[in-house]
Amino acid sequence: MSDKRYIYDLSEGDATMRNLLGGKGAGVAEMSRIGVPVPDAFTVTTTACVETMNLGGQWPEGLAEEINAGLKRLEERTGRTLGGTERPLLVSVRSGAVYSMPGMMDTILNLGISDESVAAVAAESGNERFAWDCYRRFIQMYGEVVEGVPPHAYEDALTELKRNRGVELDTDLSAEDLKELVDTFKAISNEHLGGEWTTDPVEQLHRAVNAVFKSWLNPRAEVYRRANNIPADLGTAVNIMQMVFGNRGDTSATGVCFTRNPSTGDKELYGEFLVNAQGEDVVAGIRTPRPLAEMREVLPEAYDQLIATMKRMEEHYRDMQDMEFTIENGQLFLLQTRNGKRTAAAALKVASDLVDEGLITKEEALLRIEPAQLDQLLHPAIDPKHGRKPIAKGLPASPGAAVGEVVFDADTAAERGGRGEPVVLVRYETTPDDIHGVIVAQGVLTAHGGMTSHAAVVARGMGKPCVAGASGIHIDVKARTLTVGDRVIAEGEVITLDGSTGDVYGEALELIPPRINEDFQRLVTWADEVRQLGVRANADNFEDASKARELGAQGIGLCRTEHMFMAQDRLPAVRRMILAETHASRTEALAEILPMQQQDFEGIFTAMKGLPVTVRLLDPPLHEFLPNLVEQSLLVQKLELTDGDPAELEAARGTLAQVKRLHELNPMLGTRGCRLAMLYPEIPDMQARAIIRAALAVLEREGETVGVEIMIPLVALSKELEVQRGIVERAVKEELEAAGKDLPVTIGTMIELPRAALVADQIAEYADFFSFGTNDLTQTGVGISRDDAENGFLTQYVMDRVLERNPFESIDVDGVGQLVEIGVTKGRAVKQNLKTGVCGEHGGDPDSIEFFQSVGLDYVSCSPYRVPIARFAAAKAVLKQRED
Repeated sequence: MSDKRYIYDLSEGDATMRNLLGGKGAGVAEMSRIGVPVPDAFTVTTTACVETMNLGGQWPEGLAEEINAGLKRLEERTGRTLGGTERPLLVSVRSGAVYSMPGMMDTILNLGISDESVAAVAAESGNERFAWDCYRRFIQMYGEVVEGVPPHAYEDALTELKRNRGVELDTDLSAEDLKELVDTFKAISNEHLGGEWTTDPVEQLHRAVNAVFKSWLNPRAEVYRRANNIPADLGTAVNIMQMVFGNRGDTSATGVCFTRNPSTGDKELYGEFLVNAQGEDVVAGIRTPRPLAEMREVLPEAYDQLIATMKRMEEHYRDMQDMEFTIENGQLFLLQTRNGKRTAAAALKVASDLVDEGLITKEEALLRIEPAQLDQLLHPAIDPKHGRKPIAKGLPASPGAAVGEVVFDADTAAERGGRGEPVVLVRYETTPDDIHGVIVAQGVLTAHGGMTSHAAVVARGMGKPCVAGASGIHIDVKARTLTVGDRVIAEGEVITLDGSTGDVYGEALELIPPRINEDFQRLVTWADEVRQLGVRANADNFEDASKARELGAQGIGLCRTEHMFMAQDRLPAVRRMILAETHASRTEALAEILPMQQQDFEGIFTAMKGLPVTVRLLDPPLHEFLPNLVEQSLLVQKLELTDGDPAELEAARGTLAQVKRLHELNPMLGTRGCRLAMLYPEIPDMQARAIIRAALAVLEREGETVGVEIMIPLVALSKELEVQRGIVERAVKEELEAAGKDLPVTIGTMIELPRAALVADQIAEYADFFSFGTNDLTQTGVGISRDDAENGFLTQYVMDRVLERNPFESIDVDGVGQLVEIGVTKGRAVKQNLKTGVCGEHGGDPDSIEFFQSVGLDYVSCSPYRVPIARFAAAKAVLKQRED
């Protein structure tokens, strides 16, 4: 079919057309195809949206005519006319992105109702109140979404009317009340528009479609896409569907259901519904809905049909489904189905159970897991023995623990959370516009809404704890206080949320380390059976090494020795070593440091015995160990001005002179890494001896030791590595001969400079292994300082899509990635079996791991808590490679 076709009728689509019809359009088409009751519809493709964006907001040629033709076919199939005075057709206009983005874009319901058609809607339904309720909802949604009328303008009018009538709920308003409200809403709309709005239903339809296109670019959608790495150039489809009405009285309802519990993964009834309501009422959290189980008593036939449909859809899609439904006068209609957003714990359980049920294979189960989502399971939880009483209770909408200071709006949450401050966002109910605050908050607490409200769905998808519908709390946004009974909590005070129980505590509770459950262990074992990349950890002490091994690390890919040097009890000796002016004084200082280094290595080697450990020799910029130049200058001035002790003044002046001598304008590209070792060969000699002595001590004590791998840092020239290798080999040989022992020791280098990657064939002559330091390789390859860039222009670059991702979070495949690939290719051209790995932070990023798999690295190394994530990601990389 031509790429220029912009409209597909419901009968023309299926599940395979997701990229063209969006998730919603493909979902309803597939349901219709297999006989599930859905309202008739047609879909405007994502292509139409993308071309509209590319044309600066102008529709591509032929789109308007295709929409009109699609509408005409829908009218013929339904026997109705949009906006007609007899048998009027009312439609919904809804967004449908390729990837689920709950609540991020816009929807218009009841389009086609007007002064001309409202009487026909009332007559046909036999329910005047229903007709006017549909009309007032349409004016409000169309006004907000299409014409940009501020939402509060309508809400304030509705609240005032309810107050005047002495009622609490919208459903308590009569037909006459709603007629009055329609007149008020029209006046509000015209006031904001500065004239009469159009009543032509076809023009309204065109403007509604365009508004949905525009909503793809709204700020909350942009924030959500960035947070979930959804490409901005996909666009959204638009679904135009015949309305079915859940607000036609007590035999009608609307609801949301999941085929399994999205928080736990348990195979149980999970969902909510509202009688006499439209769909937005459920997800907006304005009315607290009822549990799905209660529908059996209220609407038994529709309930039985829904349960059967849920089972059928899960078996068809072979995954947990999130479904929206409407019941009109007892008849069930499905409006949407999609793979349900779920917590990490639920994702693991659902995948594991579906394998047991024979619906999917182990490999398919692994592909269902998003490795980054597993981070949720590796965070602390509330200690069950805390003994404190909650001050409030709501619905356990998203599990986990959140401890933070109360804030009452998303902007404050984004500002403070963005600075790294722990905050809990407290709202009457969240809206999609709060997304930027939800992303950085520790958790979310709402006074209204249910388990399928916006707050709950978004929080679950992000792994944020959420307690929803805590009706016992009172929020005063102006006073910025939260009141529970007699307790008043001001903004800035700390609370704790337990998203697993719904409890809210008015203090900070102690958290306990995460616990890896049976489902986690089972699936990560499956991942290990598939993956080809080894997974190591970056660890510099016994505690981190032990945690890494517990989480499945197969060794240490980076042990930074400079971290050991920075301890306060060692810094004086390190400074003496650096500032020493003679070989003898430097050797004396190093002799003092050696046993400290050996002690550290023994702890790490004990934790990792039987596995390889790569120790990087000293690689700090010198200024990190030296007194600050300005502070040392001020100290000298102070001693001079106060006639300080002459000996102290002389020593301070001597230190100042040495600091000035060693001061560098750009220390990150100065005397560090192997350059320092070239000037002071005593340093690598001492470190090599400490490493070997530690390995031998562990062997003597434990009966086994580690595979010793010594890494020379910041090599740019093959001569540097040749010289440094010679120093290390001599020290290793002398230590082993003195002990009368033999240990396999390999010596390699970190490839972290572009030149090293480009001449990797020369460097490989003297290397047993390469470890790509992609943090520095990104800094030197892209030419940016990480700290300066992330505090400066980099965030704006990502927001403006100059860069799709922060290159320090996910590897720049086109640039830095090429350097890695060149390094691997050239290195192995000289040594076919050259071991290659990566030890930068990219080693724990799933997207980067997929790239590392493609270029043939042997292993990745990451922080201990990202080891399970890397194990899953490495397995998915293999499976995706097979698919390609």
